[in-house]
Amino acid sequence: MIHQFKKDGYNIVIDNNSGSIHSVDELAYDIIHSYSSLFVLKNNKNKEESIFDEKNKEVLNNIISEIVSKHSADQSDILETIEDIETLISEGKLFSEDDFSSIAQTLKQKMGTLKAICLHVAHDCNMDCQYCFAGKGHYSGDKGLMKLDIAKKAIDFLIANSGNRRNLEVDFFGGEPLLNWELCKETVKYARKIEKEHNKNFRFTLTTNGLLVNDEVIDFSNENMCNVVLSLDGRKETNDRMRKTKSGGGTYDLVLEKFKKFAEKRGHKDYYVRGTFTKNNLDFAKDLIHMADLGFKELSIEPVVTSDDVNYAIDEADVDKIMENYDILTKEMNERAGKENSFNFYHYDIDFMKGTCVAKRVAGCGVGTEYLAITPEGDIYPCHQFVGDEEYLLGNLETGIVNFEKKREFEEVSVYSREDCIDCFAKLYCSGGCCANSYHTHGTILKTHSLSCTLQKKRVENSIAMEIKKLDEEDRI
Repeated sequence: MIHQFKKDGYNIVIDNNSGSIHSVDELAYDIIHSYSSLFVLKNNKNKEESIFDEKNKEVLNNIISEIVSKHSADQSDILETIEDIETLISEGKLFSEDDFSSIAQTLKQKMGTLKAICLHVAHDCNMDCQYCFAGKGHYSGDKGLMKLDIAKKAIDFLIANSGNRRNLEVDFFGGEPLLNWELCKETVKYARKIEKEHNKNFRFTLTTNGLLVNDEVIDFSNENMCNVVLSLDGRKETNDRMRKTKSGGGTYDLVLEKFKKFAEKRGHKDYYVRGTFTKNNLDFAKDLIHMADLGFKELSIEPVVTSDDVNYAIDEADVDKIMENYDILTKEMNERAGKENSFNFYHYDIDFMKGTCVAKRVAGCGVGTEYLAITPEGDIYPCHQFVGDEEYLLGNLETGIVNFEKKREFEEVSVYSREDCIDCFAKLYCSGGCCANSYHTHGTILKTHSLSCTLQKKRVENSIAMEIKKLDEEDRI
């Protein structure tokens, strides 16, 4: 299975199963398309068999006739290009077989050991964001702050269920975790105190809206947090439309200088300024560029996921505008590449040379298996976006996991258990997408969120085109 597209003057061919990416000329691009449309490889199970073999002459002649009618190339050029394509096929770099489908479940089982927890230290928030998926910070339940004994039990639970994994991750999350900042610090100290005796290494992340950020928070975080997520939607008018104080005022001016100082003191490493775009700012490229112009280097912006009946919800009618903005972003990043004002975009940050491990690409983010969320009361959920969905309450720190039926759902889900993913070229880049989005849209984790899929495919294409352009320009130097 292959995927072909054209971008920025490049003719790009992706071999979905091997992950091989090819930038080819027009002639090769059209011949590969002919191979695909004529199902040559589907009828050619023997890898040693060539299109030049006697039995395939009719197919070969059909390809030549089709190409001659479109290109001015003579037959020798066409045959030479076909030979090159045949070589790539024999090397497993074009029309390769899917070697992962038969072992997908085995790969998934390898991810069954816990490595990360999302610690909900505060089910409360000092902001009133209109689009908040967390029910204004308390997940439509009772407000509350985690107590230290629960936090310590969560660390113990993570260690006890982490097997031979050495590197473990803890995300301080909310609501707004800085409402319970002292607990965050004490939790870090506790984990550091016991990690060596268990042969573990903890990595901490803080996600904050910024209102309570001060020098002490910055200094402690820069010393102890391996990553920091700073929430800002972009331009002042964009941010203040959705991200408000409890009294209804905007928050841009309250957090901007704090975030700039935070990022600068981190040396612009290991952080993200993360925004959300809605129907109100489909021109979100301007928001990303604005944040880059402020000096932020690591950026992310996500489409809002919400019910269809709110006025800021994104729908299929918005897709063209969103695609246009991804292209605007790509152009801007290409123009800034290698310059002082360059920046990175989270969804374009794909390692095409090595990438993530195969198990991760097949199995996904680890929701419900490698990754769990812990509430202030010690309840265990598959991830932060399932908190409050009682159907997916897996257990408690006192009892451990008891809802094995729901846990098995996550143990079995992969890109090969989702029908929508089977023939998708992007499946090994996105790993099937978000289970929570699927559940909240379709009532099952085995489907996909179609709009998210459309946007993900676009982001993968743009990222690939940017990488090819970068390599092309390096070759010219």
